[in-house]
Amino acid sequence: MWIWFTLLAAVAQAGRNAFQKQLSVNVPVLGVTLARFFYAVPLASGYLYFLYQYDETLNISHFPPLFFVYAIGAGLAQIMATSLMVQLFHLKNYAIGVGLAKSEAVWAALLGVMFFGVTISGIGWLGVILGGVAIFLMTGSGNLRQVSWKTLFLGIGSGLCFALTSLWVREASLQLNSHYLLSAAWGLFAVITFEAVVLVVYLALFQRATLTKFFRFPKLGMLTSLFSFLGSFGWFNAMSLNHVAFVKTLGQVEIFFILGISYFIFKERLKIQDFVGLILVVIAAVLVVLG
Repeated sequence: MWIWFTLLAAVAQAGRNAFQKQLSVNVPVLGVTLARFFYAVPLASGYLYFLYQYDETLNISHFPPLFFVYAIGAGLAQIMATSLMVQLFHLKNYAIGVGLAKSEAVWAALLGVMFFGVTISGIGWLGVILGGVAIFLMTGSGNLRQVSWKTLFLGIGSGLCFALTSLWVREASLQLNSHYLLSAAWGLFAVITFEAVVLVVYLALFQRATLTKFFRFPKLGMLTSLFSFLGSFGWFNAMSLNHVAFVKTLGQVEIFFILGISYFIFKERLKIQDFVGLILVVIAAVLVVLG
């Protein structure tokens, strides 16, 4: 099941990034970041309600303090990661920066092994590394001399923060010791609600103009939140079932959907390095699944 949840997340994330990029034209960074969470809160609440109505045997006896610690940590890390990613939208070498942000899977593997007791087989490591190389190729990152220090900081910082988000989300879900659907749903609700409240309060106090601009584009905001919710739904459930490094490496098939849309719908030609990258993504995904 984790494979299907990951594929759903990858498709939804591709859509979410497209809507965020459109919104970033008229709305400042933190306003675009808020769009990821604000309208997703009622969706997360409704999903929790549906689970309890659908199966009355689902139950969580208590919420350990560590659940809230990990949920808050994940929320803060995701706010930072998203803010750094949105800033990449305004850079000339955006593609290179996004490629560096996709280092998330490698960071998740390294941090997971070092601090979270994760064990990864040789095949799994090969898949993680190949996935990173594939994204590096397809985002046009072949000439590192073009990379500014700002792009390097934003890209790698975003990838690191996204990795921490994923690792802490998994830990929060594991604290509940319940059915993975319910654990993931509570984790999703807690993280998204915390993020939305923190950002709204901060913007209301210090950047009211940003909050005003955000509400001027409700359609883009709702679409961003919808696709963000679907993506988080997929990620949270997948990470409740398997290690973050594997989930995020398989999730790099997102670039496959992006390039597929580019080629088949917009009739844009792909470079040879794109085809090589696509092949590597497929190989990496297979190795991760086998590992």
